[in-house]
Amino acid sequence: MNQLDLQGRVAIVTGGAQGIGYAISQRLLRSGARVALWDQNAQGLAAARESLAALGPVDMVTVQLTDEASVHAATQQTLAAAGRIDILVNNAGITGGNGTTWELPPDVWRQVLEVNLVAPYLTCRAVVPQMLAQAYGRIVNIASVAGKEGNPNASHYSASKAGLIALTKSLGKELAQKGVLVNAITPAAARTPMFDTMTQQHIDYMLSKIPMGRFVEVDEIAAMVGWLASEDCSFSTGAVFDISGGRATY
Repeated sequence: MNQLDLQGRVAIVTGGAQGIGYAISQRLLRSGARVALWDQNAQGLAAARESLAALGPVDMVTVQLTDEASVHAATQQTLAAAGRIDILVNNAGITGGNGTTWELPPDVWRQVLEVNLVAPYLTCRAVVPQMLAQAYGRIVNIASVAGKEGNPNASHYSASKAGLIALTKSLGKELAQKGVLVNAITPAAARTPMFDTMTQQHIDYMLSKIPMGRFVEVDEIAAMVGWLASEDCSFSTGAVFDISGGRATY
């Protein structure tokens, strides 16, 4: 593993209790950062914190990411514990299952948009003022190649990730001269607990679209996030970084 210099930096990783978020937290800790895990799963948070603690300082915050007051409270809790926030990784997300657009229930469609798009907006809204005050910050949004291409039988997920890409570009432009850089990555599918919410047909479809013939590893995603969260990333903002095994065409 290549070593990044995140000594003294404080990072928030949403959905950090498992899957991609857990791998990202590991990577940031191994590079010297202090990590605050934000998740709604208190039991999962406690287990993740216990297993990660050997790598460095880990804070855990139980938060409902779609609730403005809860996100504000989580921000204040992290600031009280760590004194600053340098890095925000918006990783938490849901698939909402699979179905054609006309068959997906409206409440499920709205829930996916709330978790995958509104929640990152709320976390950015809460954390950016702190980053502006210190004239430094790195925000990394975990989007998806589905946000570029639009997966069939996943219009809610695809639309939410396309919105997250657009949010990244808008916020990146707004902060471009403020020392706060905002970027997104668009992974192909990784084998995580999210697969449990998908049909086998959809999983097979996603694999068939990847020229490398395999799913991305969570550690590969974490490595890209680590660089984007570091000072080495200094002239990229509002950008979208592909990690789709050759699937993406732009």
